[in-house]
Amino acid sequence: MNATTERVLAWFEQVSAIPRCSKNEAGIRRWLQAWAAERGYETRGDAVGNLVIAAPARGMRADLAPIIIQGHLDMVCEKTPESPHDFTRDPITLVRDGEWLRADRTTLGADNGIAIAMALALLTDDDAAHPPLELLFTIDEETGLTGATELDPEILRGHILLNVDSEDEGVLTVGCAGGQQTDIALALGREPTPAGLAGAEVRVRGVSGGHSGVDIHTGRANANVLLARALRLVTSSHAARIATIHGGTAHNAIARDAVAVVALPAAGVSAAREALAELTETLRREYATTDPKLTVELVAGDVPGAVATVDGAQRAVGLLVALPHGVARMSPHIAGLVQTSNNLATLRTDASGVLRVVTSQRSSVMSELYALSDRVALIARLAGADASTDAGYPAWEPNMASPLLTRCREVHVRELGAEPVVEIIHAGLECGVIGAKRPGMDMISFGPTIKDPHSPNERLHLPSVEPVYRYMKAILASFAEG
Repeated sequence: MNATTERVLAWFEQVSAIPRCSKNEAGIRRWLQAWAAERGYETRGDAVGNLVIAAPARGMRADLAPIIIQGHLDMVCEKTPESPHDFTRDPITLVRDGEWLRADRTTLGADNGIAIAMALALLTDDDAAHPPLELLFTIDEETGLTGATELDPEILRGHILLNVDSEDEGVLTVGCAGGQQTDIALALGREPTPAGLAGAEVRVRGVSGGHSGVDIHTGRANANVLLARALRLVTSSHAARIATIHGGTAHNAIARDAVAVVALPAAGVSAAREALAELTETLRREYATTDPKLTVELVAGDVPGAVATVDGAQRAVGLLVALPHGVARMSPHIAGLVQTSNNLATLRTDASGVLRVVTSQRSSVMSELYALSDRVALIARLAGADASTDAGYPAWEPNMASPLLTRCREVHVRELGAEPVVEIIHAGLECGVIGAKRPGMDMISFGPTIKDPHSPNERLHLPSVEPVYRYMKAILASFAEG
């Protein structure tokens, strides 16, 4: 491993030692403020907790306008069912696995801790020449771009932004999808569990999951979708009564696990188990290339004290089966780009017997985004549920004539010896929101290679760290040339 990569990873290890799930960024923010104070850097913040570390120029004119280097403080916190990790207090355990860095049965948090690490490495790099810098670290990106949406633009001085939240070395991102979240609430009704029923759980496991923007086109299974099919089977053919339904962990992750607590006639348990085993084989054929190890099984459990009414359960299953998931439309203009999609993200049954469903819509065409969100809400209302859609966030429209893009392409060729790929992505980035806050902002996004973000399979490609860091340094140094 080269010295530059080791320097960046040393900072990443310090960042990874501090719990920083979305909405729990106070610890990492305090640590960064203390780090800046020790080195004499000015810090600025706003009411929601976004942080700017301002650093003077090094090796070039101090009167140049500052360049913004931007990333987010939070990470998606997912783990495997057997992991004992406590995201509120435990450091992320880093594991080097050949050319990859991963975590021990949890998300790695390279999305977007690697941006923090690279920024700190830059400010402690004696060989780095740069204009004045503003390191902008936003909060709560992963649960709705909250920090960017509520950013106070007065804490920034710069009008050029380098976002370090893309996940493919050699790729420059110049646009992204907008998004909305639709929340659904369906009252299931409650009644005592009839006598003579056995308790059980319908479990969906072994699904690969992934990022609901980056991976939605891969056709990977969604555990919530599979659970809906399983519940349709056991309620319609095996007289199962539903007590609770739970699945998924985040609005921007494809659900990896889902479970429903049910009660069914004791004499029919064996037949229901066999039916789900057959469903597993069917699903493994359907998802042979993406999720060959998925399982849907009936596991014995305690008899629940209460179950949903028959009508409530039927409406819940119908709703979950009817809700869309996956790609709604590919771009007719850009080959391979997902234009519009929906993620059936999370299912929760609260203590009052209300099923709460979170869906996440994305599109690079805002009219399609609004139409898909409306469709989801109408399906919910047809099932007798309440539905509300948030204001969402805008798409980042590409500017192919951007002076920053021209500069970044030229530097890429000169520094790395190859033309970069320039792309628009289906995932959400903060650039569109920040650009709306500061009109005229010239922005670009890049980063090292990260695979399977938002899942315990997340991993960072170590050979990509040094060239991306070197590239960032070269972009900044290029401002000395004019």
